[in-house]
Amino acid sequence: MSGSVPFYQKHHRHYDRSYRSKETESRLSQYQTGSRYTAAGTTSASTSASTSRSGGLKVTSYSGLEASRLSPVPTRVKPTYLAVDKENQIIGYVVPIFRGSQEFAAGFSDTEERRVRDTAGYMARRDLFTSGLEMERSEQISRREAMRGSAERISLKKRIHEHGEHFKRMNEDSLMHAPDFVIKPRSHTVWEKQSVRLHCTVSGWPDPRVVWYKNNVAIDPLSNAGKYKIESRYSVHSLEINKCDFDDTAQYRVSAMNSKGEQSVFASVVVKRFKGEVDESLPSPRRAGTEDGPVSEYGINFQTHIVDTFGVSFGREGETMSLGCTVIIYPALHRYQPEVQWYRDDVLLCPSKWNHMCWSGDRATLTFTHLNKEDEGLYTLRVTTKSGYETYSAYVFVRDAEAEVERAPGAPLDVRCLDANKDYIIVSWKQPAVDGGDSISGYFVDRCEVGTTHWIQCNETPVKFARFPVTGLVEGRSYMFRVRAVNANGMSRASRASEPVAAMDPADRARKRGTSAPWTGQIIVTEEEPAEGIVPGRPLELQVTEATKNYVVLSWNPPGEKGLEGVMYYVEKCVSGTDSWQRVNTEIPVRSPRFALFDLAEGKSYSFRVRCCNSAGVGEPSDPTEATTVGDKLDIPSAPSKVVPTQNTDTSVVVSWEASREAKEMVGYYIEGSVVGSGAWEPCNNKPVNATRFICHGLTTGEKYVFRVRAVNAAGLSQFSPESEPVEVKAAIGGGIPHASPAPPFGISVLECVRDSMVLAWKQPSFIGGADITGYFLDYREVVDGVPEKWHEANTRAVSERAYRVSDLRENKKYQFQVRAANMAGVGIPSQPSDTFLCEEWTIAVPGPPHDLQVREVRSDSLVLLWKPPVYQGRDPVNGFYVDIKEAGAPQEAWRGVNTKATESAFIKITDVKEGESYVFRVRAQNYAGVGQVSAVTEPVVALTKPGTKEIVVDVDDNGVVSLNFECGDMTADSKFVWSKNYEEITDPSRLTLETKGNKSKAAFNTPAEEDVGIYSCLVTHTDGASSSYSLSEEELKRLLVISHDHKFPVIPLKSDLAVELLEKGKVRFWLQADKMTANGKVDYIFNDNAVSQGDKYKMNFDKNTGVIEMIMDCLTPADEGTFTFQLQDGKATNQSSLVLIGDVFKALQKESEFQMKEWVRKQGPHFIEYLSYEVTQECCVILKCKVGNMKKETSALWYKDGHQIKADDSLGFTEGVLKLEIAQISKKDSGVYEVVLKDDRGKDTSTLNLTDQGFKDLMNEVFSFIANSSTPLKITSTDEGVRLYTFVNFYNDLLQVTWHYKDSAIAFSDRVKSGVVGEQLWLQITEPTEKDTGKYAIEFHDGKAGLRRTVELSGQAFDDAFAEFKRLQAAAIAERSRARVAGGLPDVVTIQEGKALNLTCNISGDPLPEVTWLKNDREITSDDHCILSIASGKFASFTITAVNTMDSGKYSILVKNKYGTESGDFTLEIVEETPDFGTTSYSTDAEGNVVFGPNTPKEKMKTAVTGTKKQKRKESVTKTLPVEKAAAEPEACDPKQKGDAEVVAADRPLTAEQSEASEPPADTAEEPAAETHSI
Repeated sequence: MSGSVPFYQKHHRHYDRSYRSKETESRLSQYQTGSRYTAAGTTSASTSASTSRSGGLKVTSYSGLEASRLSPVPTRVKPTYLAVDKENQIIGYVVPIFRGSQEFAAGFSDTEERRVRDTAGYMARRDLFTSGLEMERSEQISRREAMRGSAERISLKKRIHEHGEHFKRMNEDSLMHAPDFVIKPRSHTVWEKQSVRLHCTVSGWPDPRVVWYKNNVAIDPLSNAGKYKIESRYSVHSLEINKCDFDDTAQYRVSAMNSKGEQSVFASVVVKRFKGEVDESLPSPRRAGTEDGPVSEYGINFQTHIVDTFGVSFGREGETMSLGCTVIIYPALHRYQPEVQWYRDDVLLCPSKWNHMCWSGDRATLTFTHLNKEDEGLYTLRVTTKSGYETYSAYVFVRDAEAEVERAPGAPLDVRCLDANKDYIIVSWKQPAVDGGDSISGYFVDRCEVGTTHWIQCNETPVKFARFPVTGLVEGRSYMFRVRAVNANGMSRASRASEPVAAMDPADRARKRGTSAPWTGQIIVTEEEPAEGIVPGRPLELQVTEATKNYVVLSWNPPGEKGLEGVMYYVEKCVSGTDSWQRVNTEIPVRSPRFALFDLAEGKSYSFRVRCCNSAGVGEPSDPTEATTVGDKLDIPSAPSKVVPTQNTDTSVVVSWEASREAKEMVGYYIEGSVVGSGAWEPCNNKPVNATRFICHGLTTGEKYVFRVRAVNAAGLSQFSPESEPVEVKAAIGGGIPHASPAPPFGISVLECVRDSMVLAWKQPSFIGGADITGYFLDYREVVDGVPEKWHEANTRAVSERAYRVSDLRENKKYQFQVRAANMAGVGIPSQPSDTFLCEEWTIAVPGPPHDLQVREVRSDSLVLLWKPPVYQGRDPVNGFYVDIKEAGAPQEAWRGVNTKATESAFIKITDVKEGESYVFRVRAQNYAGVGQVSAVTEPVVALTKPGTKEIVVDVDDNGVVSLNFECGDMTADSKFVWSKNYEEITDPSRLTLETKGNKSKAAFNTPAEEDVGIYSCLVTHTDGASSSYSLSEEELKRLLVISHDHKFPVIPLKSDLAVELLEKGKVRFWLQADKMTANGKVDYIFNDNAVSQGDKYKMNFDKNTGVIEMIMDCLTPADEGTFTFQLQDGKATNQSSLVLIGDVFKALQKESEFQMKEWVRKQGPHFIEYLSYEVTQECCVILKCKVGNMKKETSALWYKDGHQIKADDSLGFTEGVLKLEIAQISKKDSGVYEVVLKDDRGKDTSTLNLTDQGFKDLMNEVFSFIANSSTPLKITSTDEGVRLYTFVNFYNDLLQVTWHYKDSAIAFSDRVKSGVVGEQLWLQITEPTEKDTGKYAIEFHDGKAGLRRTVELSGQAFDDAFAEFKRLQAAAIAERSRARVAGGLPDVVTIQEGKALNLTCNISGDPLPEVTWLKNDREITSDDHCILSIASGKFASFTITAVNTMDSGKYSILVKNKYGTESGDFTLEIVEETPDFGTTSYSTDAEGNVVFGPNTPKEKMKTAVTGTKKQKRKESVTKTLPVEKAAAEPEACDPKQKGDAEVVAADRPLTAEQSEASEPPADTAEEPAAETHSI
């Protein structure tokens, strides 16, 4: 047997034979007693106590304390049995009938049972040697002795009990203590279909209340009949699990609680699946119903097979149905009969008028004579032999019968009588699944007295509550009840009748049931003191036990003083807040201490009290109850949620859902299915199911179905749940994935180590077996000198975390560890032994390693790493973490940090990854002492976004609910959505409501606020890491709240608010445009809070395609002043826009409307589209223009100025055009009033433009603006007088006003500083500038507005250059004025006759006076008698030849020279033949070089014009320049129209002789003027 027990149970301190169940020991003892090989007289030393109650007697046997005082020899004991009442008063002896009372025999203890059986065996053996008389006498003596001994023990027990109660009352606190588990339950591993029993022993006072839990869910044996059996006897408590399957693999907890505290212990049960032959070393499965038969290890081993089974069956109410199976038992024994039992929903069935059971030897049959919906359920055939049992199960569905009235509801079901009294019986039922299409308005209850067939309706109006007290019954008679449902279409069929029940008190019913104790052989007579004439006292403990809107049920206890005769009761009621008590049952007093009140006003509050009465009178009333409000205290349950269908077979689907929240007194759930698109819903069950999982059969293969669920309790049916996702009906792939035990964990590491304990951590197995891991088991072993010892279990209870502290270790010893993972399939194989760890206390100051690293939300560019803080924190608390990363195949040196600054969170998002690269991670914690140890390295993770990956999507629905939504396409049947905030699972539903539907999950915020800011993530279990996160920041929350408000209180968006505009003829249009409206949108038009409608005054229009809403009025009157409002509504979305037209705003609009009306009239003839205006061109010309329309040929346009016609335009030849009048070079005289008149036979129109005063100023300012904008930048030039600043404009007007500024101040003009205008040049002349004149100069043009300034900076290099140029030009001017020059020119050619005298005179100038030299043929000549040279007054130089001869012919020159320069004049003298003497002729020239006749010139000659003369060309001296520069040509005169910059002025320095010579051009390069001959 040791091989069948798990290793962690073998070493348990309670693992011994005495730990076996008492039932097993009893059976073994029974077998040994009956065996022929068992020695006679063998007895057991164990003792126990048992109690059997029958009727009013209590028969008790006691063992324990008295065992030390009574003789242990059973043959010498004189047993007696005492009969006691409920107050433990001895009322007589009881002689049990052993052969006929199985119930009494069941009260024996195991020791007593064996003693009796020993005695029976002894008597049987004596039969061989004694006669039958002696045997009978011996048996009678034994019975008397047993009864006497038992009676003595009962008496002793009573005395001990009284003594204990007295001690408790005297010193109660000293005995009270919290529960304590003396013996704890141990874990078990069993095979499938075996039974297992968990035991524990609990001490504590007051007696603890013990509750068993499975995975923290309380176990209710009634809800799973036949599955669980809970027993509690003498502080020993047990839980038996029958027919274990995979679902029973769980962690079980037993909790003991009393007024001093609560304590719990745990045990695990692992159910393994058996696939081979039964190992004989394993314990055989427990068998029910074989109490007297031998166990399977002895005798014949039967093999049972159930074949030819029945499948899922469907029937209808009123039909008959048979379920049958063929049973094959091997070996087949002729007279051996197995035990055949039928169960419905794990409840054993008994033959009745509704079902018949038959066993023909090889076939078991269950026949339903008349199907009802109560017969629906899971039917199980159980065939039990001495070797075990076999079962087969299938579901039977019962549909409603055809309704007698079309669309009437289905019949109610499961009619029962809850409370039966003399005066009333409470009837309950379950609501039907089919309501006929209309909600059920109520139910009618009918009764029928047993023995008759007449049904009487009990309630006049239908009741909605599924409980009803029926009154008006005859005491002592039996009744049956049925219920009918009613809706708007009619009445349903009647339900199946209830079981008969008698209208009497429960005590009377028990007395008449015939369950009294066995005959004791003694009649007991008791007497009471005569109590005639005593008025009964007050009823006690009055309370309201049930209250609905239709009735209230009261209950109380009879009074202590009630007299000899029976009492009756009167019930009184009082409306709360008043003192008026009204008797309810005035006619017939109540005989039982319970009463139902009807006809109470719903919603009102009442108090109740009760009086007792008998023949002596009516007693005092009881204490009144608390105020009770009439109404249903039980609410209709909320709708279920999260309906998830799963494929099962080709005709069935598994539907699961989430139970209704906070539902009370749940009856069950109804499931409905519908083919997608059909809209027709059909019930899947007609009897409520209590579970949250149901298999819907009878579906069509290949069709897609949706399902919905609703809950039901006595108050009614809930709303339907949301529809499930569609599911196609087909067999699941492979019929489902079988679960297996998980693979071994790995990566065991140490998180903390103290003197006698170590904290270990490990990694989750790579394969979990297809089911969630329920926990881990950790083993350890000591390693001595490198040799490992035996393994010891560290935890007997599975731990869910992947870290565990192993205690009771020895310091400075070495240990190895291994871990097993467990799921519903069992415990997996252990991991490889860990490294050897030394158990010594850590004293380092830095933290230990973090652990449980997890990678989530893996994407191509990022992932999220989670971890748990270190267990060992070091000297100071942990204040941050560092994360390291490296490529999976990189060396250790490749580790690099992810974060340079420690993060306080236990998670981080890593973005420093490359797509497709594999990475590993580790984490280090830090405190004030430094950075601690590194964690275990994660498994390699590839940075790659898997196909189909979804992200969390934030959504705001139409009701303004903000939600986070996540969808997963890779879910399995076991997958679940796990939502977290900041990567901590959300368990508080006050902030978020989680809802899952199919492969979609939604987390809806209840009331979004700042406390909801954070990172939200969703993980899908049983997938390949499907997860996502969403960061909700404060800004995002504010944005979502705005959207939520807009959705919760939707507003129709407007493209434009309400506005007003004027139309043709002065009509007024109010309009706005909505952005989006449906066809159901509507508009209300409001004026001054009064609605207006379509009519003569108002014309409304609403274009729903464009959203334009308008209201048009022909004109405005004073009565229309006020507020106009458009109110929009489209579903629940609303909006409005108002426009206030009052005061000046309204008057202006009204005036404009009237003007527009007049304008419309004006435009019927020729009219101005644009009135007369002016335009200034770039050339500063002024153009008067106007645009006209509706013209024709006969229309004339006349121009007037100051009333005088200045132009007429006739026969214009266009319908619409522009008339113009141009004014060039406008001046003051153009000021005036201009007018244009259009006229023809249709009328005339006039446009006037006033160009006087301000109008003319505005025009000229615009002209001035154009002039200013055309000005060139201000420039600097130099003259011989000083420095000149100037600018050019395109056009100059005499009215233009300019101001010259020096250093932002207006310049005061003087003789030294002057301004002027030359053509289009505006200049400022500074004569003889000095350093004081440096600075910023500006010219400002005035145009009546901001004006325009042009500036220049006369300082620094600019001033130096200008001043130098000024000096140069000044010096050049002085030299030019003072140099020697020939002022009067000489003729080019002089022709004279030989012998004549020649006199030529020319003007000379120069300062100082120049030197004069005459040359002939470039040779100097001197004065003599023939050629006389003279100078008169220093201004006139004369050349005289007294008698000209041919020798005088040649080229003559005069050369004048001073220090400033030289100039010459040339002429040619030609001699002709002698002519008559006319006297001497003198030639002189004027300043222009013209020949002037002398005084002797004949008059006729003087009258003759001299032609062909021209200005003489002279050779001029070269202007003096600086020594460093080459000689330059004489500067040209400054032309004021020239726009170039001033010439560079050379410094005035004297020239050297060489320079002077070099500067004079050679004679042969001089330009030869064209010679002209002057004949005299």
